[in-house]
Amino acid sequence: MLALFSIPRIAPVALTVLGMLSAGLLPSHAQDADGQTHAMAMHGSPLYGPDFEHFNYVNPDAPEGGELRFGVLGSYDSLNPLMPRGTRVWWVRGLAYESLAHRGRDEAFSLYGLLASEIILPEDRTFITFGIDPDARFSDEEPVTADDVIFSMELLREHGRPSQRSTYGQITDVERVDDLTVTFHLGDGSNRELPLLLGLMPILPEHAMSVELFTQTSLEPPIGSGPYRVATVDAGRLAVFERNADYWGEGKPVNVGQYNAERVVYEYFRDRTALFESFSRGIVDVYAEPNPVTWATAYDFPAVQSGEIVQSELTDELPKAPTGYVFNTRRELFADLRVRQALNLLFDFEWINQTIFSGLYQRTEGYFYGSELSSLGVPANDGEMGILEPYREAVLTSAMDGSWRAVQSDGSGRDRTNVRAALQLLAEAGWQLDGRTLVNADGEPFAFEFLTSSGSAERVALAYAQTLELAGISMTVRIVDSAQFEARRRVFDFDMIPYVWYQSLSPGNEQRNRFGPSTADVEGSWNMAGITEPGVGAAIDAIVGAETRQDLIDAARALDRLLISGSYMIPHYHAPAQWIAHQADVRFPEQPSVMGYQFYTPNTIWIEP
Repeated sequence: MLALFSIPRIAPVALTVLGMLSAGLLPSHAQDADGQTHAMAMHGSPLYGPDFEHFNYVNPDAPEGGELRFGVLGSYDSLNPLMPRGTRVWWVRGLAYESLAHRGRDEAFSLYGLLASEIILPEDRTFITFGIDPDARFSDEEPVTADDVIFSMELLREHGRPSQRSTYGQITDVERVDDLTVTFHLGDGSNRELPLLLGLMPILPEHAMSVELFTQTSLEPPIGSGPYRVATVDAGRLAVFERNADYWGEGKPVNVGQYNAERVVYEYFRDRTALFESFSRGIVDVYAEPNPVTWATAYDFPAVQSGEIVQSELTDELPKAPTGYVFNTRRELFADLRVRQALNLLFDFEWINQTIFSGLYQRTEGYFYGSELSSLGVPANDGEMGILEPYREAVLTSAMDGSWRAVQSDGSGRDRTNVRAALQLLAEAGWQLDGRTLVNADGEPFAFEFLTSSGSAERVALAYAQTLELAGISMTVRIVDSAQFEARRRVFDFDMIPYVWYQSLSPGNEQRNRFGPSTADVEGSWNMAGITEPGVGAAIDAIVGAETRQDLIDAARALDRLLISGSYMIPHYHAPAQWIAHQADVRFPEQPSVMGYQFYTPNTIWIEP
């Protein structure tokens, strides 16, 4: 064990991590490759040095004040965003709770000290030490301490979401060095993302939280250390955050130019029509438009014509989120790969895009489309083959050589070639047409339910159902409220659902919770498809253990090829830009981050007086 953890107390004031460094009590390898203590990067070095004043993607001179109102579809019944139960207000996590470190949004994955002003991470990543900022305070003015950090980790490890339980369960030991310093031991360091995930861990107040409180849905405003407090709650309808006038982190470099509004309001709507109407009347300030036809044709109301509302097309450099109709392979109906391939053939994107979306969407191909992590057009290299070789049978030849593309049609809505190919695959899987109905050997019809909580998704789903009828397949479209959808999704009580996984330029442990075999039957996980392919698990392990950027690219492409080959979803489409409409006095920084505008982190925008 390092001498750091056995030195005697030599002064009544606790030694800080930097003090230990300067005193020579930490060996030189207990710093990262660049000797930084202000930040850490997943691969390489952080973009910003220890003396940076603010991120490049913020306006440091943005005026503060005013009220920002956002519209949200659905409802909620809990202010606890960290436990699996209930439908939660997500923004509690970003506005009221803070982490030890803050993510820089113009690089793949780097963290800069927030609650932790000092970070020690050795090159082998076998431990990480956080030195807590002595000024850090919760909203009730109680100081943030090492005990709060340890308490939060243990609480989330035992009672948090499945991904948190899995992640924090990999910690081998925890040491409370002093009141403001804590060290986590991380085994052999093979999970190289684990130190960064600890940096992103939300810190809860031990004095105001308990297992009993944490494990219950609650509308009690939480005590956090973030820049905002929950001020008003109208269950399922409204959540209002007010800026904490005594916020401890005011002026920290990671916060400059951010959290500019005095009040942030999230108003909930049952359907998109009501939400759009409220936006057009000025009740909502920012609206992310999901429909290209609406974007092109519906913004002709008076507020747009007068200039009170502005349409902005924003860009980002992220992989396009894999979105589409997900098969529940736990169901016998969708357990056969040939069946899933057949239903992919029957999704006529070209026809749907032209007739419903005026041809304005682009097809999303693969799980990292539009980034260097995508396998499209790139044959597997030696690094990928080292991962894929034991699982070659699970990878399509076209996916291995990079020539795979999503199924294309003639755009007629009745592509006979694709229908014939689908029926051939279905016949190989034991399904035959009996008149106009597809049946199995027992005469049972091929029928399933499509479950969604979005009324706006119904039109596309019905168009797909129409094409399925050509092959004798019956798909019933069922729309439920968001609470029921979430409840059924959590226990995988569905045949097919629309779903989206937002990807980053630095994928990691979250891939296990989305696609890993170990989470296929874990209630509350995001492994919607129930994927159990061992190769997928191996590729995710390689992602998590990647030591260089090239290692990560190879592992991500290997995962992409495996997921594409498994036909676990029917890939949908994406917009060529982020379509954001907003009140004219709502402003965005001139230089966007590589992550673009993200609705759940509207930190960098402001209201121009």
